[in-house]
Amino acid sequence: MTLATATNEHLANISNTLIYSAMAVYTLAFFAYIAEWLFGSRSKVARTAAALTEKPEKPEKAKAAAPAVTVKKAGGTTVLERPKVVTRSAIGARDVPDGPGAHGGDEQGDLYGRIAVSLTVLAWGVEAAGVISRALSVRRAPWGNMYEFNITFSTVAVGVFLVLLALRKNVRWLGLPLVTTVLLDLGLAVTVLYTASDQLVPALHSYWLYIHVSTAIICGAVFYVGAVGTLLYLFKDSYENKLASGGQPGRFATSVMERLPASASLDKFSYRVNAAVFPLWTFTIIAGAIWAGDAWGRYWGWDPKETWAFITWVAYACYLHARATAGWKGRKAAYIALIAFGCWLFNYYGVNIFVGGKHSYAGV
Repeated sequence: MTLATATNEHLANISNTLIYSAMAVYTLAFFAYIAEWLFGSRSKVARTAAALTEKPEKPEKAKAAAPAVTVKKAGGTTVLERPKVVTRSAIGARDVPDGPGAHGGDEQGDLYGRIAVSLTVLAWGVEAAGVISRALSVRRAPWGNMYEFNITFSTVAVGVFLVLLALRKNVRWLGLPLVTTVLLDLGLAVTVLYTASDQLVPALHSYWLYIHVSTAIICGAVFYVGAVGTLLYLFKDSYENKLASGGQPGRFATSVMERLPASASLDKFSYRVNAAVFPLWTFTIIAGAIWAGDAWGRYWGWDPKETWAFITWVAYACYLHARATAGWKGRKAAYIALIAFGCWLFNYYGVNIFVGGKHSYAGV
């Protein structure tokens, strides 16, 4: 075996150690996010929603407690002004989500939130170092199999979250579900999907590996962020509707839901991130077709991976089209978005593990 193709076992072992270390730090961040949600006050938007949907008093008491009508004189004419009424539609009108911690106005929750974000940054740096060490151990891109794809994917997903924070977007509410799924993803990677550091098959020795697979990973990470926002939107929308109809949600549901942004903010957030990354997903499919033409002599052959990539594209296109033209906002559009992300997940896991095809070059 020549030096150019040899595997550096020392770097490979360092990579494994760094990945396990990142998991340990992510675990600490997980507990810090839990503390933020436990000790942070309810979000301002949620407190507004609760105030506007409190159980009404009896008619005679409500009448007695009604605010006095303001009387003004204008040119000898008495003008009666009714008090302004804030409607539920005003909830969540702000574009920036309002989450736990400082954004709910609680210093203790903010402290835990800052600790959680700091630990997330540290874990991300350690994990990124693990991915780079894996690449250096074989002198190639670190996504030649499902294990490498997993550790790179989770690194990019956390990176997207940190970029949004750096842009002063109030998305700290995303930290807890993100770190939870990253831990699950890494746990699956180091147990079920682990593959020893090795060289690629000849078909993958192409610069298109860097272009096609890297964009697929970025798209998947952003789609994931959008899916989390969509799922939380469905829960928050149900909670707000129950409050608006006079219902009384359980104590646990109230504690969790009132630390989330308003449903309108979650819906808008999910739509924007999905719309922003959709053109890149289109480019990913085109880049894959060009690479297929170079590697296999045909641009498209309805291989399972190609088919499900196209199905995913169609699903997200339907979601964006429905939002833009048919006016499908809210729950109906959210269901389409989750179906689209489900297609992406099957393309990510299902096709590689359960379906054979030309893309089954490295097992898992």
